[in-house]
Amino acid sequence: MSAELADGVADRGLAIVSGAAYGIDGAAPRAAQAAAATRMAVRAGGVARRYPAGPDGLLRRILETGLLISEAPCGGKPSRGRFLQRNGLIAALTAATVVVEAGGRSGSLNTAAHAQSLGRPVGAVPGPVTSPSSVGCHALIRSGLAECVTSADEVVALAGVSTDLVVASYQGRRLDPETMRVLDALSTTVTRETDELAVASGLSLGTVRDVLSELDLSGAARGHGSGWRRVRGRRNG
Repeated sequence: MSAELADGVADRGLAIVSGAAYGIDGAAPRAAQAAAATRMAVRAGGVARRYPAGPDGLLRRILETGLLISEAPCGGKPSRGRFLQRNGLIAALTAATVVVEAGGRSGSLNTAAHAQSLGRPVGAVPGPVTSPSSVGCHALIRSGLAECVTSADEVVALAGVSTDLVVASYQGRRLDPETMRVLDALSTTVTRETDELAVASGLSLGTVRDVLSELDLSGAARGHGSGWRRVRGRRNG
């Protein structure tokens, strides 16, 4: 879900800010890399210190097209206090903070608290009610401190970028609402079956098949096995 949201947000021209470490922290910038989006990695230690060592390749790739940022001295060691300081910097650098998964004591809740103190909007992705890893997200939503977000469009809206300002066109032709709904349901990285697209777009199977045929002819979407993907960079004219 982190990769899907980051891919969708990056595909709409927004930058991705994260800690670029393990798990969700690394999944978001990796997805943004595929979209050739701007990525910023905020570090708990100095920028010359690769910690943790695992995502070192990711950090090198971010340096090629983005930024490594830290409040610590260049060779400074990471510490618990600096991780908390880093969370504040992440919140300050973003138009909106999205918590994809968080346990009851997750550090991402600290990032959300910083964003709230700065008056920045916070979104949280709901998960299974039986999952300890979603307890923090549900608490944010239940308390009204975060909006429930489940799609890239909702994240973009949370950041204050109105989709009404985007001129939806392809090859000089204004897109109709049904085509827009199918395009928004498609992913550039995840193959989706036709019935999945029907559910996500709220359209009938027949309508989705017709739209997919048109998108295939125009080059905006391509079939992959039994499913479909959107062609990157072809959502808007």
